[in-house]
Amino acid sequence: MIKGLFETHLNVTNLEQSAHFYEHVLGLPLAHSENTEGRKRRFYWIGEERNQAMLGIWEKAPSEVVRQHFAFQVTLEDLKQSVSYLKAKGIEASNFLDDDKGQLYVFGWMPAVSVYFSDPDGHSLEFLAVLSDSPRPELGMVPWKEWELIHGRTW
Repeated sequence: MIKGLFETHLNVTNLEQSAHFYEHVLGLPLAHSENTEGRKRRFYWIGEERNQAMLGIWEKAPSEVVRQHFAFQVTLEDLKQSVSYLKAKGIEASNFLDDDKGQLYVFGWMPAVSVYFSDPDGHSLEFLAVLSDSPRPELGMVPWKEWELIHGRTW
């Protein structure tokens, strides 16, 4: 029955600050903005085609903002540039364990390569590209460069 994930929402402490981040740092196109009866929120299209996926951000009191996580699917080519892109925007990137700054890592069980970063409220965000390689769960999480060497490739 379920065919995909259409929409997810995040509570944020400052709508304008978060809107700047999602619009100007990540480049998400604004779908709708609303500020009525104390409800401040914005919705963004995700992906190349509109009406396929959406992110909503809602301004809430700090006590209502709990750190959450989600991943943006990106192409492998875009992921290769993501660390330098984020760094140019003043955003620190790390791996899943937050122990290797600025390095891409592969989850061997998927396999998928990814990098993590945070939004202004500390929500954990991820750029992720699923690889066409066969899963290698026995490898656990490995640096992208190591994964490529195991598969006889370089980039």
